[in-house]
Amino acid sequence: MSEEPVYFRTLTHAGMWSAVLSRGKSLRLVDLEGGANVGMLLYHADLLSERYNMPDTLKGQHIFHLRAPYCLHSDMGRLLASITGDTVGWHDTVCGASDAALVAEKRGIKTYQQVHDDFHRNGRDCFLIELGKWGLGKRDLVPNVNWFSKVVADDEGWLTFVRGHSKAGDHVELRFELDTLVVLNTCQHPLDPDPAYRSRPVRLEVREAAAPGAGDPSLAVRPENLRAFENNETYRILRAPVRANA
Repeated sequence: MSEEPVYFRTLTHAGMWSAVLSRGKSLRLVDLEGGANVGMLLYHADLLSERYNMPDTLKGQHIFHLRAPYCLHSDMGRLLASITGDTVGWHDTVCGASDAALVAEKRGIKTYQQVHDDFHRNGRDCFLIELGKWGLGKRDLVPNVNWFSKVVADDEGWLTFVRGHSKAGDHVELRFELDTLVVLNTCQHPLDPDPAYRSRPVRLEVREAAAPGAGDPSLAVRPENLRAFENNETYRILRAPVRANA
């Protein structure tokens, strides 16, 4: 992987961002102050109806939460991304995003006219704003990943948010295995019990990444990952233009 980022940006004030990252790129998310949450959705850039699938990602890898070296599967049996770096070790997959009603109930309503950039945003609306830039909308919302956030279940299935899970400087890194539309925001986790509205800055760093080789940890951790990557390769080969004989 290249040491120097080809692109970087810091998101503040419950920031949101979207871009297409090509196969062979990596995205590092850095929690600058601790306590961040990054909600993320992924879509195959060539076929936007194909997107990150939470149930297939979890059941195929026999996991409840994401961590390195596991992968993010699409609903077409392919890999969108692999987790190649992770100092946190637990990222929520099941709790979704906040909405306007939840934020208002927990933290009140503050508008842009009242507090300018500190106005209260929510994850669902931020997702929809970014999705709209790519011709997508409400019907395209699916369960998202919440990077840096940990939620545990007790014996009766009740979920509890673990405060202070991610520390300042923690990061997670994704290597993209297909050209992927990445949509994210830094709104608080929906189960975060903090009564204060907080925005935690997150740095995005995009780098060139080497293609996975033999024995790659993300492909070797579960046989389903290697099969999904082979589906990627089949897609790539069949999609490549046929060259006419000289």
